[in-house]
Amino acid sequence: NELKQLCMRMGIDIWEVIDAAKTKPFGFMPFYPGPGLGGHCIPVDPQFLAWRAREVQFHARFIELATEINASMPEHVVRRVAEALNERQKPIRGSDILLLGLAYKENVSDVRESPALDVMTLLQRQGANIVYHDPHVPRVVCNGKPYESFPDWHRLLPSMDATVILTHHSSVDYMPLLTARCEIVDERGVLRRLTKTQTD
Repeated sequence: NELKQLCMRMGIDIWEVIDAAKTKPFGFMPFYPGPGLGGHCIPVDPQFLAWRAREVQFHARFIELATEINASMPEHVVRRVAEALNERQKPIRGSDILLLGLAYKENVSDVRESPALDVMTLLQRQGANIVYHDPHVPRVVCNGKPYESFPDWHRLLPSMDATVILTHHSSVDYMPLLTARCEIVDERGVLRRLTKTQTD
């Protein structure tokens, strides 16, 4: 996730970098950036290890730094949304924003520690009008406000100011995004894969 932010600052496509690295014929496992980490183990369990390390006077700097970077990713996503909306001379407040995917990872219904909920909360606090679609998460409560997944999300695209891809579910057809006129913030590299499939 830190490398993703660095690549963006340098004008480099992180997904292209990962694809190039994957051409190595051995000894490489790809890891992909996203809007942060979720679930019940990775964001939580390393903190127990760091806590235990402090008990034996050891400072687990790498664990703490990784936690800090991953925890900052939802704010990074919201900054990207703000930058995209700036292209339309629109603020986040009052903008109609569609979130695609709230589960913490693909093809599950688990929203525990989901960074997508943090993104939703931050956008809500800044006054955005939020709609979401997640086939695995039919309803959710964010800051006391109930939301329901909008099934025919592609029908909303003409009225949206921005769409944010937070979780890549295999059952979702993302093709309508290729012709959408709203700003799209793709945190999962979905559009790149779609355009690549079309040109192959």
